[in-house]
Amino acid sequence: MKNTMTVGWIGLGKMGSPMSRHLAAAGHALHVYDPAAEARSSAAAAGANVEPDVKAVAAAAPIVFSSIPNDAVLTSLVLDPAGLAASMKPGSIMVETSTVSPRASAEVAAALSEAGVLYLRAPLSGSTATAEAGKLTVLASGDEAAYQRVEPLLSAFSMRQFYLGPGEEARYLKLAINMLVGATSALLAEALTFGRKGGLSTDQMLGVICESAVASPLIAYKREMLSQRDFSPAFTVEQMIKDFDLVIDAARDEQVPVFLISLIRQQYEAARAQGRGEKDFFVLLEQYETMAGIQRQRGTG
Repeated sequence: MKNTMTVGWIGLGKMGSPMSRHLAAAGHALHVYDPAAEARSSAAAAGANVEPDVKAVAAAAPIVFSSIPNDAVLTSLVLDPAGLAASMKPGSIMVETSTVSPRASAEVAAALSEAGVLYLRAPLSGSTATAEAGKLTVLASGDEAAYQRVEPLLSAFSMRQFYLGPGEEARYLKLAINMLVGATSALLAEALTFGRKGGLSTDQMLGVICESAVASPLIAYKREMLSQRDFSPAFTVEQMIKDFDLVIDAARDEQVPVFLISLIRQQYEAARAQGRGEKDFFVLLEQYETMAGIQRQRGTG
């Protein structure tokens, strides 16, 4: 197969696992590591070369992707004595796909630069379902030559790729998009609850909203969930709180007022306190209906 590469992948969770499988399906030689034994076993069964640790992945592949949960894991992955900054060869490329803070990303960028490693920030827009389908959107920033080199790899698990600049631009845009996504849940929940009090059903309203000036792919994607009140998570309240905290911290660093995000973050905090933390973040509709005294059964619109 033409144009295949040897690729490392660290982090085989809900997003990392399907993305890495798409790379393997495209014919690339894959060397993977995850601290969870179950994830390693699944990767081995799918044909990946499972390595014993991060250092071994760095030794095996000149391009290493990571998909990890938070800032602390990222900084440990790169900065630890046996981490990627110490293990990757000069001229190799780290591609980091997670949602992390610009501050942590800049910290690892400095360490990788000192080691002669090229660093591409490549956070993703999309869900676990779009990851499985290979239809994610990649927001990329960092070394442009590195981006050009890995773009064919990004195309294996995404439909759209945007190169945004040489620094942390992708981190800021990812958080800006998540601001809009998280706020959509709150505003839509408030509007639907208001309409219910006026005698409308959820199904009626969503049918019109999805054909109106405020229609969006996000609302269309969540339409059945909202109608059926089945808030099985694609992205949880807990995860949205984490992302909003990243926004608020970055906004503090940059002296940007974020009045609405700070307020909506408290709505998610209330949902978590009410036991909804592991439900999909569109569960705010259920929260609003409860506050408004609306009692309904699942699937009745």
